[in-house]
Amino acid sequence: MTPQTRAIVLLLAFAAFLTADHHEKDFTPIFDGKSLNGWKLIGKTGDGYLVEDGKIVCPPKGGGNLFHEKEYSDFVLRFEFKLEDGSNNGLAIRSPMQKSSLAYDGMELQIIDNTSERYRDIKPWQKHGSLYHVFPAKTGYLKPTGEWNQQEVSVKGRQVKVVLNGHTILDVNLDGVKDPEIIAKHPGLKRRSGHVGFLGHDEPIEFRNIRIKEL
Repeated sequence: MTPQTRAIVLLLAFAAFLTADHHEKDFTPIFDGKSLNGWKLIGKTGDGYLVEDGKIVCPPKGGGNLFHEKEYSDFVLRFEFKLEDGSNNGLAIRSPMQKSSLAYDGMELQIIDNTSERYRDIKPWQKHGSLYHVFPAKTGYLKPTGEWNQQEVSVKGRQVKVVLNGHTILDVNLDGVKDPEIIAKHPGLKRRSGHVGFLGHDEPIEFRNIRIKEL
């Protein structure tokens, strides 16, 4: 490698570093990688959630509703997750901190291995990234089970957007819900703030690098 080529490579690497650093500007970690400080588990089942090697782990037959204690209104949430065959969880947004009915009293974005044979008959609005019972997400962008996925969830005003592995799979306005039956069943669609959290369904899943930016 010539000195000129080496200099170009170093400049490109430095530019990439600056771009990545700017991309994460104003994001705050809400999981310290060592404990569940700042989180509250409600409705624990089995072993609940564990912390292992910098990850929040929902073990087989574990779960419950794990909420971050702070409430948020408008925000961008980034995290990574790893599914196993048949994994099923959910992301609560603008949610009350309670044991049940969170997809209705709050809002729930699906986190699920909808490629699993056991879920072949689920509804479109039950697939990964969907706003449960309200808006279906685009499919086909989950990585194979056992690999880490990157997800970004933006909630601003009435707009909810989900980006999975660089692909926008949901981008909806909550005011677009016109079905009176859905509106009646989902008072949580009107909420302007609340908690974020993981809603376990007794299936294994892992989370890491959880950070948030308030808007």
